[in-house]
Amino acid sequence: MEAEWDDAACEIARLPEELLSAAIARSSPRDACRAAAVSPAFRAAADSDAVWAAFIPRGLPPLADGELPPAPPHSKKELYLRLSDGPRLLPDKLMSIWLDRETGGKCYMISARALVIVWGDTPQYWRWIPLTDSRFAEGAELIDVCWLEIRGKIHTKMLSPNSTYTAYMVFKIADEFYGLDSPFQEASVSLGGRGSTKNVCVQSYDSDDEDGNDPVPENYWPMTMGPLLRRRARRRNRRPVPHDEAVTLPQKRADGWMELEMGEFFNEEGEDGDAHFSLTEIKRGNWKRGLIVQGIEIRLKKSG
Repeated sequence: MEAEWDDAACEIARLPEELLSAAIARSSPRDACRAAAVSPAFRAAADSDAVWAAFIPRGLPPLADGELPPAPPHSKKELYLRLSDGPRLLPDKLMSIWLDRETGGKCYMISARALVIVWGDTPQYWRWIPLTDSRFAEGAELIDVCWLEIRGKIHTKMLSPNSTYTAYMVFKIADEFYGLDSPFQEASVSLGGRGSTKNVCVQSYDSDDEDGNDPVPENYWPMTMGPLLRRRARRRNRRPVPHDEAVTLPQKRADGWMELEMGEFFNEEGEDGDAHFSLTEIKRGNWKRGLIVQGIEIRLKKSG
């Protein structure tokens, strides 16, 4: 069998490089990298500009100044690897883009500043804080609200066609927090009249400190809450969140942030409109504090 494979590989290697490049360009970036390991003839074809130009999606938006090194890339493959190495800011610096390394699909993150946050510009409810561990300059920290509503959108023309995307809220929990575990929040994703809604919870762990004490000092509770509501909120804040299968919980990322899956959608060929995302908890009287929002990330759904 190995002899037959070697003979076949030798025969294929005799094909002109242009034909090999055309064939590899119809595969995927992952397959091109695998092909480059087969033989020197395959490597030359798989690393050619003709192949990697096909993997770089059309309609890439311009990047902010300084997001790519001043020296131009030596090849299309080098450019592709740079674009898939991590998020690159767009000119307004309110959104970032990168390519999915395996497929070349376009992925984005929308910053908190580009989202619609109800009461977001009212200092007694939200404040804007600098971020030192993000591509974005600032994030939104929840000070005290009983009406949590965060919404975002992205035009489908910016996304890769015929692709399934998943949206994630990217956030952290501040040192002082309360009211984020109950009642659960509601996340929704919609596009062109199709959508999904599900229960989620941004706080997925017991909020007590190591000694079992409530981490929230008395003076952090809103003055609008009476003594009875404060006692109820404190009891709720000390209760571990149940791992209910019907509630989606966040996961910790490699960069130290948390991400909460909001839902998924399919972007068809020729789709023209906006994909909408939201995270809400608007039952009056449920005061909340301590959510730090970096943004909403939209990336390709992984198969398998």
